[in-house]
Amino acid sequence: MRIATWNVNSIRTRIDRVHAFLDRHDIDVLAVQETKAKVEQIPTMELEARGYEVAAVGHSQWNGVAIFSRVGLDQVQVGFDGMPPYGEPATAEARAISAVCNGVRIASLYVPNGRKPDDPHYVYKLDWLARLREASQAWLSEPTALVGDWNVCPYDEDCFDPSQFKNSTHLTPAERAAYFAIEQDYRDVVRPLLPGPDVYTYWDYYRQRFERNRGLRIDFVLGSPAFADRVTRAFIDRDERDPAQGTGAPSDHAPVVVDLAD
Repeated sequence: MRIATWNVNSIRTRIDRVHAFLDRHDIDVLAVQETKAKVEQIPTMELEARGYEVAAVGHSQWNGVAIFSRVGLDQVQVGFDGMPPYGEPATAEARAISAVCNGVRIASLYVPNGRKPDDPHYVYKLDWLARLREASQAWLSEPTALVGDWNVCPYDEDCFDPSQFKNSTHLTPAERAAYFAIEQDYRDVVRPLLPGPDVYTYWDYYRQRFERNRGLRIDFVLGSPAFADRVTRAFIDRDERDPAQGTGAPSDHAPVVVDLAD
């Protein structure tokens, strides 16, 4: 089974690229983040024609997550137990959805950005990750993948220049500690297969960051032991971030793909 995760940065803008990506790589399950659409606004006709079922949550032009599966879509859960709300009035944002696909639980996650270390959104981010760790314990005994845009660079090598982020988010000790608390139980299944620096998944649109390879590694697939032991291959599709490739403007993220043995 082939599973991918991709922050598409607007599913309506990027739908042609999504179709091409699914076809080119023969993807069985695609977890998407930042759909920026209500559920009824997601273009599903051609996905369904390709045999994909769709589970999604989205409330506005912000956030939004979904799962596209052609191998079954069962036990769909919007959010996770204890997921904290945000804002005034406090509401649950569209940042998590999970489903069982061919016996594997896939959780599509869009971790809050945090904005800056003295912002309430940063506190929310840390709380969100802590609650995710608690909730994910219930899935640990089964084949489970926590996938998506984590908005954290766990190691300095995951950032083109850590010194540029010393007063910003993504590399702070508290964010890294919150991430590693989850990685104590769920293993990063991609890093062992793609080791070393410069294996980025995100390049800002600013000042030709992609062309200069000034990126971040913030999109991850964390697997339970029963999932991680089945991973045979992983790759990052940089072509999907390349403005010179594909149809239409690219997302600022590249998809991450993993293969599972039967």
